[in-house]
Amino acid sequence: MTLPKTTPAAVAAQIRRALKEGGSAEHAAGVQWFFKDEIKSHGWYTADLRRAAIRSRREVRKEHGLDFLIEVADRLFSGSVLEEKIVAVFLLEKLDGEFGDTEFKLFETWLDRISSWADHDALVHDLIAPMIASKPARAKTIFRWAKSANRWHRRAACVALIRGSRAKMFLPEIKKLSDSLLEDEDDMVQKGLGWLLRETAKFDAKHTVPYLLKIRGRAPRLVLRTACETLPATTRKTILAA
Repeated sequence: MTLPKTTPAAVAAQIRRALKEGGSAEHAAGVQWFFKDEIKSHGWYTADLRRAAIRSRREVRKEHGLDFLIEVADRLFSGSVLEEKIVAVFLLEKLDGEFGDTEFKLFETWLDRISSWADHDALVHDLIAPMIASKPARAKTIFRWAKSANRWHRRAACVALIRGSRAKMFLPEIKKLSDSLLEDEDDMVQKGLGWLLRETAKFDAKHTVPYLLKIRGRAPRLVLRTACETLPATTRKTILAA
């Protein structure tokens, strides 16, 4: 992508045009297969999209700096096309060490712009979760999300703790969050909670398995099956025997 030396809006518009021109209509039709609801896609493969985004990030940062780059990403995540939102995340991924509370609050507003599990998981797992792991005090935010009527906020409450769970962090918060969401009937929330518990069990089975045994009588089967995926067969069988 050749970017103009101008405003964030103009750079975002240039990226949008490049995404539209560089996609594949055939692959776009295939992308829809992964989603229950209809989405808008230009048909980019993830690896190609990431390479293009990294080139753009390098050029924008060199010419205009980090704040400008964040503004470009903010405009892209306001779009309705899947690749625009994914590129917004790719522009900023692995830069969490340079972000502070201002950026965290900005990314939180992006939750209201979610249109699918793909842009949700990119945003929460790749931008928000590392920032919560690096500053654990931010974890209190997830309990507000967990009470939201918005399914993506509730899923975000789960996915946002995954990075920390892999470092054996947040076990009390994970148990509290799980207790509050066990009756949630939304499959996107259940999958998010199962994912969180699976990662927690994978990296801290000693403390997670007793909790799974405790909740097995009231947890949705989808949550339990996902949570047990990395556990030994005998342990998995015991948990799922309820």
